[in-house]
Amino acid sequence: MSNSTCNKSFCSNYMLLNPEDAGFADVVKILFSGDISKRKFIDCSDGTHEPLGRRWIIFISILAQKFLQAAAKPLAGFGYGVEYWLNLLSANGGFCGLITNSFKGKIVELDSTSASFRSFLGHVDKRLELDPTIGSGDERYYAALSVMASKASYENKECVESIVKDHWKMDFVGFYDFHNDYQGKATTQAFIMDDKKDTIIVAFRGTEPFDADAWSSDVDLSWYEINSEIGKIHGGFLKALGLLQSQGWPLEQDPNQPETAYYAIRKLLTQLVQKNPNAKFIVTGHSLGGALAVLFPAVLGLHKEYSFLLDRLEGVYTFGQPRVGDGIFGEYMNKLIEKHSFTCIRFVYSYDLVPRLPYDDSTLLFKHFGTCIYYNSLYQGKVVDEEPDKNYFSIIWMIPKFLNAGWELIRSFCIKYMKGSDYEEGGLLRMFRVIGLMVAGVSAHCTQDYVNCMRLGSSDVFLSLNGQKMLKMQ
Repeated sequence: MSNSTCNKSFCSNYMLLNPEDAGFADVVKILFSGDISKRKFIDCSDGTHEPLGRRWIIFISILAQKFLQAAAKPLAGFGYGVEYWLNLLSANGGFCGLITNSFKGKIVELDSTSASFRSFLGHVDKRLELDPTIGSGDERYYAALSVMASKASYENKECVESIVKDHWKMDFVGFYDFHNDYQGKATTQAFIMDDKKDTIIVAFRGTEPFDADAWSSDVDLSWYEINSEIGKIHGGFLKALGLLQSQGWPLEQDPNQPETAYYAIRKLLTQLVQKNPNAKFIVTGHSLGGALAVLFPAVLGLHKEYSFLLDRLEGVYTFGQPRVGDGIFGEYMNKLIEKHSFTCIRFVYSYDLVPRLPYDDSTLLFKHFGTCIYYNSLYQGKVVDEEPDKNYFSIIWMIPKFLNAGWELIRSFCIKYMKGSDYEEGGLLRMFRVIGLMVAGVSAHCTQDYVNCMRLGSSDVFLSLNGQKMLKMQ
């Protein structure tokens, strides 16, 4: 069965990019012909025409995916080498300690699956402990716990379990690598924990710097329109969550197939909330993880038989989340939020470039939804309809962005004196701050600043949100 036949069986409209079928000459031709259905690497309805602006974006998306496919193994190898070196330095007390231990023949050996082995991002922001000043009664509690869970999701299983059990004194439920039916392997990582206060947290991993599969999901601008009520949704994110090639989103997944993220997590949550009638749950994630977090309740809304889970959903908290669908999808999500009374907050720090992609313009039509809390580089938060410079590449915002990047670099040297040693930034993060001087918004995407927002930002913004919610209920 062809992709076209399969896709028509579960969605009303679609545009799929298949980079493995793309030759360079065929990719170039898309820039000169509006009929994209003639291109063998695009699966869409016959006679589908797109303007040059969209064809240019498709061209870039295909080339990026082709590059990532070719670079996957060397990128992963390079990433492992960088992580191994960083952990080697850490385990031996830094460079001088490593030299000393090498002369003594006492170099500390490493195990990449151990609790002490940290990811690249774990070395960028080394904090493990929850903020002791933000307890369960604090308005910031769910957001503060969510951002730390989102940060921990980048680590290996043993490390995550140690963080949850030993540092946070909470219950570790499980750590999972889920199958991607389109990529034919496990690419989606998440873990589940219980805070021992009747709240279950599902944290999706975001895009790791050296993970070509995750980057491919990000730049895959395929889209599906499941039906006219739900609108168009980013195809790469749907595939990562668990979209099935031949079926889309059936109510139940074939038990003979490798389990994908959505179905496995839904099953686990069903078991957990049935055991505890007081339990509620949170879904969270940073970057790509945030996109998967907001799509999870969206698919639950499709499966009305599982609407009881939406009634137990306390909230969705995302950090540096990209746009995931069009305006119709945003309206669908807003209705879902209102119907089931759960919180949906999207946190954006300063000029982080990821929340500003894909574009919200006449070319791509991607839209954000729900509540946005925006923090500036002084960690002052406010509720906004949309973050400033919503499409990133605005000429009038270039000077403010680069001035802000310079301030963030200066701040990295003095923040520990202003806010305390818990906010100290190391050389690795300062390297990202320097990159931010050339590509503004890169360093602003790191989890360091999102953790700082929760800890240094005022709780007043959360109090105002709760006040608005109470007024709506009256």
